[in-house]
Amino acid sequence: MKHEQIQEYYGKVLQGSDDLQTNACCTTDDMPDHLKPLMANIHDEVAAHYYGCGLVNPEQLEGMHILDLGSGSGRDCFVLSQLVGEHGRIVGVDMTDQQLAIANRHIDYHTDKFGYANANVSFRKGYIERLDDLGMPDNSFDLIVSNCVINLSPDKEAVLRQAYRLLKPGGELYFSDVYSDRRIPPSLADDPVLYGECLSGAFYWHDFISTAKSVGFLDPRLVEDRPLTIENPEIEMKVGHINFYSATYRLFKLPELDAQCEDYGQAVIYQGTIENHKHSLRLDKHHLIEAGKVFPVCRNTYQMLHDSRFKDHFEFMGDGSSHYGVFAGCGTVVPFDADTGDNDMETDCC
Repeated sequence: MKHEQIQEYYGKVLQGSDDLQTNACCTTDDMPDHLKPLMANIHDEVAAHYYGCGLVNPEQLEGMHILDLGSGSGRDCFVLSQLVGEHGRIVGVDMTDQQLAIANRHIDYHTDKFGYANANVSFRKGYIERLDDLGMPDNSFDLIVSNCVINLSPDKEAVLRQAYRLLKPGGELYFSDVYSDRRIPPSLADDPVLYGECLSGAFYWHDFISTAKSVGFLDPRLVEDRPLTIENPEIEMKVGHINFYSATYRLFKLPELDAQCEDYGQAVIYQGTIENHKHSLRLDKHHLIEAGKVFPVCRNTYQMLHDSRFKDHFEFMGDGSSHYGVFAGCGTVVPFDADTGDNDMETDCC
């Protein structure tokens, strides 16, 4: 039933971004300068039917093979098309006929606009929980992106599981979506407007972390986030004290990551060679890596950089042969009391 509600809302109820009743499905982040000319190339009809909540802007995309989950009118796909170059490839999957029609109608327009001999973007109708129905082979994408769509899925675990299956080893799921600070009650989850506005289907953030880890994404990294203000008094009254956030996460397909950030005496030096990121690279909210500077990292971060498309842009230090405990500053300390106390005191043993 949820699929039908969403197809109705995004295919018929919404005729453009001005029809949205909240700011949940709107991108308010400042646009990086290097993206502004790329965005200016997007056809007006495609841009007018954009309902994202973040900027899907991962780094180092030249030649990448990318899947967009819930591609809608195709705006993000056509932006990514310019970043991967003519030898890269973008596949968009969406379930709404009206949105797919807009996207397909403007493939040739964007191919010509970008000066490509052949289109590097294609769109397929399907459900993001059932990507196996589309015959996509395992380990076939370098990156999977999504923009404010996974919250609309009635089976979010299946979406993450399918994404893990389709990513190449070292590949990445990079996506923006809406999260809540508590679980949504059924009475709100069944409200078609709240669901269509990306609110009542929001992942409770702690459930998201648990689900991501359970399917194999062992160390979810928060890239950026912002609170959603909704700005609709009637809907604010309905949701009460539930707080909502737009957040971007990156999840790497690396099956041997640690449960904690473990210190193995390793470090990296960023070479400053990723396009548009000469001075620094932000891996996530807590890792801004300046170019040319020795940057100590936990083993998980080391693997994320060494076993992914970022490898050629870093110098790696430390063989990881010695373990020094939990990495400093990661919020976990040895739980035992260091004070041995009075040696003459009797001790009960179990």
